[in-house]
Amino acid sequence: MSNSIITGIVAIFDRDNIDTDQIIPTEYLKSIKKYGFGDFLFDGWRYLDEGKLNMTADDRLKNNDFILNQEPFNKSNILLTRDNFGCGSSREHAVWALRDFGFKAVIASSFGDIFYNNCFKNSVLPIKLSKEEVSHLFERASSSPDSFEIDLLKKEIKVDNDFCYSFEVKDSLLDRIVHNLDDVDITLKDKLLIQGYEKERQKQRAWLFDYSN
Repeated sequence: MSNSIITGIVAIFDRDNIDTDQIIPTEYLKSIKKYGFGDFLFDGWRYLDEGKLNMTADDRLKNNDFILNQEPFNKSNILLTRDNFGCGSSREHAVWALRDFGFKAVIASSFGDIFYNNCFKNSVLPIKLSKEEVSHLFERASSSPDSFEIDLLKKEIKVDNDFCYSFEVKDSLLDRIVHNLDDVDITLKDKLLIQGYEKERQKQRAWLFDYSN
């Protein structure tokens, strides 16, 4: 599957205002690593026991009533939810946890602003639709959770080739998802220009680069 097409299982979270603390609690933010947070995603809903940073999902007592602990949703890569998803604190770990679990896209009627921008830096596509469109997708996902196709280049969501919804995303942000680019990758696109600038600056202000004293 190319990065321009997302297909898979849709997990539905029928609630508003899911904040970043619910996505991943503060006790798991101590790690300085950027990966390995998938086991802590929705920790308070997903497990019945108290977890620790060095524990994995296999070590935990799972809540079997929670959707991500059920087949086939434990392999979901599209999350469908309601209004104001990702509100609360600015922790980037929330997106890392979604990404590490396997989610490639989140569809909602609105997002927390910082969370929305963090998604594009970490290869998770946030899609905004109207509340009516989201409600319609809930109906379809409930009966056919594996029928969604997201075409990033066309900016469309198709369901069973029956109908499609268009969504709006800036091309520069979408490019990050399609090509799996983070902030460093974006900067390195201008590597030659940066090197040229540094060389010219050294010529013009050589004294700034004199480390002999």
